[in-house]
Amino acid sequence: MDIYEYAMQMEKDGEDFYRQIAEKTQSKGLRTISNMLADDEVKHYEIIKMMKTIKQSVTETAILNDSKNIFEKMRDTEELLDPNTESIELYKKARDIEKKSQDFYLGKSNEVKDESHREIFLKLAEEEKKHFFLLENIIDFISRPQEWLENAEFVHLEEY
Repeated sequence: MDIYEYAMQMEKDGEDFYRQIAEKTQSKGLRTISNMLADDEVKHYEIIKMMKTIKQSVTETAILNDSKNIFEKMRDTEELLDPNTESIELYKKARDIEKKSQDFYLGKSNEVKDESHREIFLKLAEEEKKHFFLLENIIDFISRPQEWLENAEFVHLEEY
């Protein structure tokens, strides 16, 4: 399996995992964020698929800003979440997958000969880094919702 096929499978697996998390969560806000993460993985899949035949660029997603808005809505409209060990473990697994994806893209950026592909892999690594950061915040939010929301400046999701 070449690096492009491997990367495509990795993104497909990520999408499937986020859809499963979305189905299991009771929180409308966390369900929305999980589906946004899954949608980003679909975009990454399509970019890699296009890389196999033509040059493609990666546009940055607005997932951190969009998620911040969702967390604010959750703060205002939903009851605080009770920490759920199963949910926390799912998000930890997702976080670990994002870290592995980031490392994969950073490593492959040094292996490819095509400069445009190198740049795309570096951009994908940055996107995975944003996902990792977002998942860290979800874990904190689920684990300590009251403390997390008490921060009046809501700086958790500032640009990473």
